[in-house]
Amino acid sequence: MIDTHVHFWNFDPDRDSWITEDMRAIRNDFAPENLSRIYQDLQITGCIAVQANQSEGENEFLLNLADDHDMIKGIVGWIDFKNPNLESRLDYYKNFKKIKGWRHVLQAETAAFILDPIFINGIKQLKKFGYTYDLLCYHNQLKSIIQVVDQIPDQPFVLDHCGKPDVKTQDLKTWSENIKLLAENPSVTCKVSGLLAEADWKNWKEAELFNCFDVVFENFGVERVMYGSDWPVVLVSRPYEDWFNLINKYALRFSEKERKLIFGNTAKAFYKL
Repeated sequence: MIDTHVHFWNFDPDRDSWITEDMRAIRNDFAPENLSRIYQDLQITGCIAVQANQSEGENEFLLNLADDHDMIKGIVGWIDFKNPNLESRLDYYKNFKKIKGWRHVLQAETAAFILDPIFINGIKQLKKFGYTYDLLCYHNQLKSIIQVVDQIPDQPFVLDHCGKPDVKTQDLKTWSENIKLLAENPSVTCKVSGLLAEADWKNWKEAELFNCFDVVFENFGVERVMYGSDWPVVLVSRPYEDWFNLINKYALRFSEKERKLIFGNTAKAFYKL
C-alpha cells in the first residue's frame, strides 16, 4: 500500500506561518521516523513526500530524506513555473529519479495567477520530462483549475484533497458539479485525502465524509482515485489511523482488486513507482 500524500518539515514559525496557533498539534518537527511504526502496523509500504515549502531548497530537503529513508518512494517538489529558465531547471531535476512531479500552492493564489498564460505554459513543459502535476486548490477555485487542465491535454494531473470541499457546512452542490466537469478529463486523477482539515475538526460525522467520497468515486471511478493521508496535517483532527480506517471502511463496498487500485496500484502507475 502507498500513502500518496505526506509532508515532512522542521517547523519554522516564520516560514510555516500557515500553521496557526489553533493547529498546535502540528507546530512541531515531523520526520519519516514518526511514521515508521504506523506504516508497519497498517502494512503501508511507502509514501509520496509532497512539498510544504515553496522553494527549491525544499526539493533538496526531501531528496536528502529519501536517500536515508526507503519509505519515501517518490517526491512531489516545488519549482517556479514562471521562471524563464524553467526548462533547464526541469532538466537538472531529471538527475533525481525520486522526483516524480511538481506542485504549487494554488489555494493561496488568485484566479489571475492560476490562469496566467506564463504559468500554464510552465505546466505544459512537464510532459516532455515525464512529470506529473498535483493540483492544490479550494472548492471555489475549481472553475479556474478546469480551465487550466483543459488547455494541457495528456498531462497527468492529480487533484489533491478532492479539491477541498466544504465538509463542515455540507454545501457541496457547486463543488459536486465542478468535480463532475473535472473528472470528464481522463488525464485527471483524484487523491482521497485531506478532508478532515476541511471538516469540523473535533465533531465531524462519518456521513459528512462519505457524502464527499460518493461524489469523488461516482465521477472519477475507482480506477482514478488514490489514498493519501495528508499527514501530519490530519493530526489537527484525528490520529493517522482514524483517517486510514475511515477510507478502509468506505472501500469495503469495492472488490479486492478495486481496493488494491485505491491503496496502491493507481499510485504506482501514476507516479511511476
